[in-house]
Amino acid sequence: MKLKLVREHDNSKEHTHGKLFINDVGFCHTLEDKERKVKIKGKTAIPCGTYKVIVSMSARFNQLMPLLLNVPNFTGVRIHSGNTDQDTEGCILVGLYLHDGFITKSRITYIELMKRINSARAKKEDITIEII
Repeated sequence: MKLKLVREHDNSKEHTHGKLFINDVGFCHTLEDKERKVKIKGKTAIPCGTYKVIVSMSARFNQLMPLLLNVPNFTGVRIHSGNTDQDTEGCILVGLYLHDGFITKSRITYIELMKRINSARAKKEDITIEII
């Protein structure tokens, strides 16, 4: 399974909007912290690149969740639900609707994404995310 996150630059001071594709088919909107040249803990989007995605237990959320591996200078980067950049801490939020700095229908979008990821895992497919 190939996930692709295409970031949209909107000159926001605090967040980054994007679109998530699954195997080149549009799936949802994303919300992340602001892209920065110098990392600020809990307030910076991860660097563009391609990362392997696994599903592992999150101690913070106490459930199995997607985890991006080998992100330079970051640990614990996950894809999850949430509504604003205050919910990200460097992670990727997913949702159906996007308003300036706010993403909605996040929980149902995340549940559908997990269904698709788990289906790919059942087929023993590698899962990657390319962020551009």
